[in-house]
Amino acid sequence: MEILETLGVDISKKVIDTHLHKENLFQQFENNKKGFKQMVKWLEKSSKVPTENLLFAMEHTGIYCHSISLFLFEENFNYVILPGLEIKQSMGMTRGKNDKADAKRIALYSYEKRDRLKSNIPSSESIVKLKRLFSLRERMVKQRAGYKMSLKEQSEILSKSKNKLLLKIQKRLIKCLTKEIDILETEIETIISEDDNLKFQYDLIITIKGVGKQTALYMIVFTEGFRKFDSWRKFASYCGIAPFPNTSGSSIRGRTKVSHLANKKLKSLLDLCAKSSIQYNEEMKLYYQKRIALGKNKMSTINIIRNKILARIFAVINRKSPYVDLMKYAA
Repeated sequence: MEILETLGVDISKKVIDTHLHKENLFQQFENNKKGFKQMVKWLEKSSKVPTENLLFAMEHTGIYCHSISLFLFEENFNYVILPGLEIKQSMGMTRGKNDKADAKRIALYSYEKRDRLKSNIPSSESIVKLKRLFSLRERMVKQRAGYKMSLKEQSEILSKSKNKLLLKIQKRLIKCLTKEIDILETEIETIISEDDNLKFQYDLIITIKGVGKQTALYMIVFTEGFRKFDSWRKFASYCGIAPFPNTSGSSIRGRTKVSHLANKKLKSLLDLCAKSSIQYNEEMKLYYQKRIALGKNKMSTINIIRNKILARIFAVINRKSPYVDLMKYAA
């Protein structure tokens, strides 16, 4: 369907600011179902373009954009959720900021890119639940790590007899957080096991040597059941492990390097997988030793192994069959 008009939507907790690009019209609505219905009525009166040729564009704002995205999907509207950084970088140099101007900029950007933007499909209920649980788990793990570090340092420096309460409370908090994290992990495993597709994907991923349970779960969540990325190379770029050239003209000949714009959590998990593979996967171990013997850089070799692991994960998912360790059959 050809997109002829775009509506920029800037979302906040209570209201949504909208801008109709071609008509240059602005309107504000409540961020609830009543407001969304009013928005549709306003569009029917204001836009000269049929709704099937209209694209709703909004910035990703976490839970605040969840309700409107579900409404638009249920009503069969075309919509896209764009990363905030993508929109920000498209603006160039700007001075000042307000919601009305942001809605206008989103509408302009989405209109200019309308031919390459693909309409979104909401995540499944299982994926939505998993994302929220993972987000909470990450915060709790960070809190626990903070308390553990604080307790360790204080135990070494402070007098235990004079600071009993201080140390006791922190120990309780660590114990409590550990218990709650275990409950979260049990719930995450239950959600995976109850969804046949996610369970199938999870079982396939963990057949790869060096890939653990946490990496498998994170891969499923961040790829939204492998629907969000159609190739491992795109996902490698998202994780920050895809190498990019650094050259310009004849004067700049920098070495190829990865980008800092990345999902650092996934990058760290893939790094652990690569190091585990070097230890326990005979094929990766031989590959690593061979490159090091040739004088190659250790980190670039580890990054190649990260990419190999990622390619294998996508391969078993696309092939819908477990990983086959060919080294077992080598002569």
